[in-house]
Amino acid sequence: MRWPRPSGSGCVEAGVSLPLHSPGLFVSSQPSQVEDALSGEEGEEEEEEREEETAPAPAPAPEEPVAPQLAEASQVLGASEMRQLSLHLPPRVAGHSWSLAFCTSRDGFSLQSLYRRMEGHSGPVLLVLRDQDGQMFGAFSSSAIRLSKGFYGTGETFLFSFSPQLKVFKWTGNNSFFVKGDLDSLMMGCGSGHFGLWLDGDLYHGGSHPCATFNNEVLARQEQFCIKELEAWVLS
Repeated sequence: MRWPRPSGSGCVEAGVSLPLHSPGLFVSSQPSQVEDALSGEEGEEEEEEREEETAPAPAPAPEEPVAPQLAEASQVLGASEMRQLSLHLPPRVAGHSWSLAFCTSRDGFSLQSLYRRMEGHSGPVLLVLRDQDGQMFGAFSSSAIRLSKGFYGTGETFLFSFSPQLKVFKWTGNNSFFVKGDLDSLMMGCGSGHFGLWLDGDLYHGGSHPCATFNNEVLARQEQFCIKELEAWVLS
């Protein structure tokens, strides 16, 4: 039996045609106002979520320098200078205590005495000094100061100066002339016949020149200087 074909246009579902104006059937070609409102609310929520996701994270608070733990007071650097220096030390020594292995006021002005006081230590050393002009500067050595036939150390080694603000001169990668110690002098950094920092055997006279190892400035006010106080701190 064939059903009569309805007149007019209609919608087709599952192979059955229904007249557009069939009793009890309402078809709307536009969304209702309720649907518009819901859709608008959902759109606003999605937009707010996207804004929250793309909003930049707040900047972290600046790191506060922490004063290192010292077994005894320094005669060269104050607490402020030590806190500033501690921010530039390698992560592997962060939080380590500082032990005063050598100081001229206690052990005398002698490079050989410095070498003797370094015996038995293998950890990094912070060498700090004040010259007769009151300038404070020095160096960080990745290993203990010792007698050597050639240069030793790693790229963690650096020079620094307070003039009066802290300036740190890190390894440039141009050469590996970090530290060299003999009976007559101690040298740190080298290039074109100049040393970034050198101290003579009596630990009284010294010099500083720009060098390729650290691309440093002259650490003291003059290239030649006289030492008033020198300390060697072992970080362990």
